[in-house]
Amino acid sequence: MGVRGLQGFVGSTCPHICTVVNFRELAEHHRSKYPGCTPTVVVDAMCCLRYWYTPESWVCGGQWREYFSALRDFVDSFASVGIKLVFFFDGMVEQGKRNEWVKRRLKNNREISRIFHYIRSHREQPGRNMFFIPSGLAIFTRFALKTLGQETLCSLKEADYEVASYGLQYNCLGILGEDTDYLIYDTCPYFSISELCLESLETIMLCREKLCESLGLCVADLPLLACLLGNDIIPEGMFESFRFKCLSSYTSVKENFDKKGNIILAVSDHISKVLHLHQGEKKLEEMLPLGPNRALFYKGVASYLLPGQSSPWFFQKPKGLIMLDKQVISMSSDPESKQGVPICTEPESKQEVPTCAHPEIKQQLPVETDSDFNLEVPMYAHPKIKEDKPMDMDSEIKQQVTLVSDPEILKVARMHHIQAESYLVYSIVSSGEIECSNTLEDELDQALPSQAFVYRPVRQRVYTLLLGSCRGGTPSLKSLWLNQEPAVQARRLDALLACFNLSSSRDELLAVESPLRALCCLLIYLFVQVDTLCLEDLHAFVAQALCLQGRSTAQLVDLQLEYISPRAVQLGSLLVRGLTTLALVNSACGFPWKTSEFMPWNVFDGKLFHLKYLQSEKGYSVEALLEQNRSWLTRFHNLKAVVCKACMKENRRIVGRGHWSSHHTGRWGRQGSSSHRTSSSCGHSGQGQPWRDQGPGSRTHEHDQWRRY
Repeated sequence: MGVRGLQGFVGSTCPHICTVVNFRELAEHHRSKYPGCTPTVVVDAMCCLRYWYTPESWVCGGQWREYFSALRDFVDSFASVGIKLVFFFDGMVEQGKRNEWVKRRLKNNREISRIFHYIRSHREQPGRNMFFIPSGLAIFTRFALKTLGQETLCSLKEADYEVASYGLQYNCLGILGEDTDYLIYDTCPYFSISELCLESLETIMLCREKLCESLGLCVADLPLLACLLGNDIIPEGMFESFRFKCLSSYTSVKENFDKKGNIILAVSDHISKVLHLHQGEKKLEEMLPLGPNRALFYKGVASYLLPGQSSPWFFQKPKGLIMLDKQVISMSSDPESKQGVPICTEPESKQEVPTCAHPEIKQQLPVETDSDFNLEVPMYAHPKIKEDKPMDMDSEIKQQVTLVSDPEILKVARMHHIQAESYLVYSIVSSGEIECSNTLEDELDQALPSQAFVYRPVRQRVYTLLLGSCRGGTPSLKSLWLNQEPAVQARRLDALLACFNLSSSRDELLAVESPLRALCCLLIYLFVQVDTLCLEDLHAFVAQALCLQGRSTAQLVDLQLEYISPRAVQLGSLLVRGLTTLALVNSACGFPWKTSEFMPWNVFDGKLFHLKYLQSEKGYSVEALLEQNRSWLTRFHNLKAVVCKACMKENRRIVGRGHWSSHHTGRWGRQGSSSHRTSSSCGHSGQGQPWRDQGPGSRTHEHDQWRRY
């Protein structure tokens, strides 16, 4: 994240730019300086997830009650000194940063492999140095913060730009995060989340003005420096030879500094002593070895310009305009100005070109390529962050090339996305893309299929619902999203159950009390999908959900595990990933269920599940699993009956581990289409459900009119 090498440089070479500050004192000063204005800190939430996740256990699927409590403490600490928090989450991965996203996912895969190697070798959780955030942490943090009454927003691009824009426009107290890009943006002060002490509300403020003073640069030079060093847009290797030349000619090399520190000093020295001499006279490509990377470099520099800001490094073209991918960007915001300086303004014509990165979405839109530059026009999640010439939402939507053409549907999807109320829906309808990120699963365990493949049939039905234009018997989005008649709520629920192929179990599921209904839905789906799940697994899932209702957060913290099972680690992540899938389906179907139905702190605790799994594996009786609580025993048998009955409709009989035939062991590969019972979907005959599709690895079923889109 951020500028390559800058974080280490600040810590080792320029520690004086870091100042200890106290939020209580900053808030008091802000109120005295701006009477009537509430001190506001804008939070880059994605940078804070590791800081917020304080529970000791992290491999078992997540300690969600503890985590929710930690978030509440965080919010209360700032509220106690009168500071308002505004949280931003990443909404989409920008195409220019897709390669970097892929690299991080591959790196995560290697880290996950090391985690499972450690668990198999030591039968315990690795140390915090190998920490990997639990599956679903980002999406459920959004819902948790909204539950706590916080203003929570989801960006229309990566969040750092919108965070910086919001902080500047609303004169915020500062930005709380952990990304050196916030040293590059010319915005409000930047505070470190990793250095925050919640009890005292003290942290480190990183001052960009002091950084510039140390480097001999102006704030307007920082975007240029960031791109020459490498960031999420400019690959680090692109200007490696240029940086080496700067270092070779740099006369003030510090022997006590590391190589990266000296490189930053050398490049800064070149900017201040060489490039400044010709600023405004020569184009950047005449002063730097941009070559075929010219357009990408300009895009990288422009990505740091906030609304209304300019860069002195952009050279004026004739007629005072530069063309950026069919977009006209004015060279100056002031019509009287004679300087050739561009600012970011909303274009007259905007065309997004989404490509379908997800392999299950086959449609691809035409791409236009005749441009010298390919700068994306900033889009903003917060409705008040606007350009100098703002456009209304309807006209902005019309300028996008999207997979759904109905502007009313796009407007609703966009609104729910921005308000962090939905999950992935806007990405699908606007660009045909979603990301299946990493989760804790053991690539060496061939008995359990890949989690992404397990839930693929559900995602495919969601694609058909959102993109199928009512073909194949799917209900229309207008009827699900816009119709407010009471009877429509039942149709929304029918759509949700159909996405999981559970329509035939509707009555039984409705009889299950909240919040166990959503869990029951997931368990039926999982046990039909994955043949290697056994009766002991079902007992562990149901027992932990019931016992969770009677445990306090403190009791959950005190739970101790005899050892860690790699299989139980995977099952915990599998279930939580299912809860995120429920969030997607619920959003797509018009919110038939309240979000509390599938929030993990209401239905799942990683350590508690792990405990019940180990007990069930040892042959504990149901009574022992339920801690001799008779009131839970009846509910246990009712829930188990619902799951088993629904599975039998699919000819799936759930048996104990001792009854397994030899062909179950290692039967399911992790990557292929036959990795589980139904790689395309699953269904049962004669139930009148028109959304099924027969695929490799499935039993013989009716044709699914909800075809894969």
